[in-house]
Amino acid sequence: MSATAHDVPVVKVLPEPENLPEPLPEPAVGELRLETVLGALSDPLRLTIVRKLLLESEAFDHSCGWFGFDRPKSSLTHHFKALREAGVTRQRQYGLERRSRVRVADLDARFPGLLELVAAWTPKTP
Repeated sequence: MSATAHDVPVVKVLPEPENLPEPLPEPAVGELRLETVLGALSDPLRLTIVRKLLLESEAFDHSCGWFGFDRPKSSLTHHFKALREAGVTRQRQYGLERRSRVRVADLDARFPGLLELVAAWTPKTP
């Protein structure tokens, strides 16, 4: 049996722009708990959100409309809040809009390899 090279998805990390609004409340790096992070990632929609941010980001952070999900805004708000409160994403308020990004450096420092697993995950096709 020969070894084959697997395509490893490349996680996009864009530079932080200047003069960003303060992030919404989130756990500090030292407070990140594996069971809480995994609990947030256990929902397929939230896992899809994080994977899309990791692999397809076009800007530093993204509003929920960028994802193109056909879900009620209240449902999406719940999922984005769960990811932020678990420490997976960082959200900032831009006027009436909240934008999200993955806390790549914080999660890599606390749980090395976790984001590579998320990036390599393949969602089910309907």
